[in-house]
Amino acid sequence: MDIMQSSLQKHKEWGGKIEVISRVPINDRDALSHAYTPGVAQPCLEIEKDPSLSYSLTRRHNLVAVITDGTAVLGLGDIGPLAAMPVMEGKCALFKEFAGVDAFPLCVDSKDTDEIVNTIANIAYSFGGINLEDISAPRCFEIEAKLKERLSIPVFHDDQHGTAIVVGAALLNACRVAGKQPGDLKIVINGAGSAGIAIANHLLHLGVDDLIMVDLCGILSADENYENPAHEQIAAVTNRDKRHGTLADAVKGADVFIGVSKPGLLTQDMIHTMNDKPFVFAMANPTPEIMPDLAKEAGAYIVGTGRSDFPNQINNVVAFPGVFKGALAVRARDINEEMKLAATKAIAGCVTEEQLRTDFILPDAFDRSVAEAVAKAVAQAAIDSGVADLDENPL
Repeated sequence: MDIMQSSLQKHKEWGGKIEVISRVPINDRDALSHAYTPGVAQPCLEIEKDPSLSYSLTRRHNLVAVITDGTAVLGLGDIGPLAAMPVMEGKCALFKEFAGVDAFPLCVDSKDTDEIVNTIANIAYSFGGINLEDISAPRCFEIEAKLKERLSIPVFHDDQHGTAIVVGAALLNACRVAGKQPGDLKIVINGAGSAGIAIANHLLHLGVDDLIMVDLCGILSADENYENPAHEQIAAVTNRDKRHGTLADAVKGADVFIGVSKPGLLTQDMIHTMNDKPFVFAMANPTPEIMPDLAKEAGAYIVGTGRSDFPNQINNVVAFPGVFKGALAVRARDINEEMKLAATKAIAGCVTEEQLRTDFILPDAFDRSVAEAVAKAVAQAAIDSGVADLDENPL
């Protein structure tokens, strides 16, 4: 039985991957009176007077909504909100397992941007944070931006920023192994969707200076016009030499290839044209832009993929649990660039000098110390950047 069939069988056995567990025993009248009526009226009245007490008098301080419209689920595409539920449940299970954060899945049956925004905004204050998931581009950019304007709790699209954070950590540690600096690298990102654009923006903040985006239309350049506003924005801050052409043209003389696109798009011949000791992060799932053995055979110095059955898995699970744990710990109103950079550096720092090698540039997904390190760094960055409601880091 392959993993798909065995997983289906497991899901039938589980009947769902998460459940609600009461934190208080209610086994006599006194307990009932405290947890519910009449005693519960008092915390309600206190929250009415001071809404910030919702963090200390309810579970809101540790509760994240995992929300999708089902339009970009894993590599499955637009399968709808109902079919997306197993993924959202899995995400919630990861929040709890790796960071002790409670998360609840919400699948919204709409493709209208404003309707989705209004739906989320209207339920947001039941939660301490919003994790957007598997929403197609370019609507995902607009949904996140509008929610950030309206809400005073963290809103984070993990497909964008979680991916960018982990790619940034992989790049930092690949540089440590190879004796290079991010600012000296020429980087090509293939795939200008939500993940690719977020990776590009994050790497620019990380100190990368020479970066080229490639999409179906070829190299993005500021001297071209694009219907997609996100392409216009990223073209304006990348490709400083205004190059044109195909992926093959872009990777000539490049130090790094980052793929968030489709299988088989990077060839061995293309890798042959890259600079000495090139990094290849081929993250298309389940089949990468080039298989690791072929990339190595063509001269790639460090290879990473999105898969768990190859070394250097670039996996969001080392990012999002700790990012939210840190944000919630200091009641952050946002997850800003400073917090994302802190997360990247914390993940990279979880790989010691003794562990670091070409086939080990990221910590293991099951290293429970990673979420703690990320949370601590993110919480401090929130305080230092002025988006935390608490001024002491409890982590």
